Amino acid sequence: MPSVLSLLRNLACALALAPALLWAQVPQPPEIAARNYLLVDVTAGQVLAGKDIDAPVEQASLTKLMTGYLVFDALRAKKITLEQRVPVSERAWKMPGSRMFIDPKMQVPIDDLLKGMIVQSGNDATMALAEAVGGTAENFVRLMNEQAKAFGMKGTQYKNPEGLTEPGHTTTARDLATLSTRLIQDFPEYLHYYSTKQYRYEGTPKSNSNNRNTLLFRDPTVDGLKTGHTAAAGYCLVSTAKRDFPQVGQRRLLSIVLGTASENARANESQKLLNWGYTAFDAVKLFDAGQPAATPAIWKGTQNTLKIGRPEAIVVTVPSGSAGKLSTTVVRQDPLIAPFTQGQSVGTLKVTLGEQQVAEVPLVALESVGEAGFFGRAWDALRLWIK
Repeated sequence: MPSVLSLLRNLACALALAPALLWAQVPQPPEIAARNYLLVDVTAGQVLAGKDIDAPVEQASLTKLMTGYLVFDALRAKKITLEQRVPVSERAWKMPGSRMFIDPKMQVPIDDLLKGMIVQSGNDATMALAEAVGGTAENFVRLMNEQAKAFGMKGTQYKNPEGLTEPGHTTTARDLATLSTRLIQDFPEYLHYYSTKQYRYEGTPKSNSNNRNTLLFRDPTVDGLKTGHTAAAGYCLVSTAKRDFPQVGQRRLLSIVLGTASENARANESQKLLNWGYTAFDAVKLFDAGQPAATPAIWKGTQNTLKIGRPEAIVVTVPSGSAGKLSTTVVRQDPLIAPFTQGQSVGTLKVTLGEQQVAEVPLVALESVGEAGFFGRAWDALRLWIK
């Protein structure tokens, strides 16, 4: 699977061009009964289909994706621990909407609060987590907006950590794809929370223990992510699945379906979109991990050539049956002058299908090359000048 940085560069490029990257040769996606939707191949970092992906929408509980990201970040930074018990504030206890049903007499472990927020979509658990990480909900919201800005989520503004309707608390399908991809790639060790089917904290009512993402009960390849619903937002679902695919192993798709009419509709439309993505497109491995995409000549180095490529396999997604029509072009940052450090950016691989560009992959040095001695550098300088 691509590294986090390369994947995000690919996805950022794909999202910037969407829906221009939708191939004319592919049958139109199925009719999706949603105000907005987006389908992304996370493995290849490519957009497959979308509708009104930049239109502002109410976030509802999809807000909790960012809350989860910041909690996971705090866990990794050891600012908090999963075992740490958090006192439940009066503000958290009184949160309206969906709840975990914790109260001020309790001190709840972070681990359980995460399950309460993700599985039960508890606004009380979400507020308790926000206060534990940010000190106050207001400071936590500031952190949310700072993170959104850092991710380039230009259409997103957070007003609260849980997603209750407030003026200006909006996002876009494009931004949700960016955030969800970061969540999947940056914190694989915490993704199991999003595939947990049932949860109830000891001493709380037995109702509402099932995960509201009903795709988890329908499709064993689905392993997340989050539901959302308010009167303004409609029924929303960000879902992701991993399915085995020849050559590339497990291939992950991400579906974002917003503004459907019912809980059943959001699941049906998401399933329809995921199934279409897996059947209408093939994943093609162009180069193995560490395999050079090119070995160009270099100047002023201790050797005359440099292996360039990716440390992970280079995978692209194309319409089913069209892999044989792919072509690749390496665009280098010439002249390539030593020294080079392994991992240093040196160009891009442009992948085209016919006359359409379907992917652009950053290429790096696969090896380090030192600088030549004085006479070697002088000779190459002369050759470059003559050239």
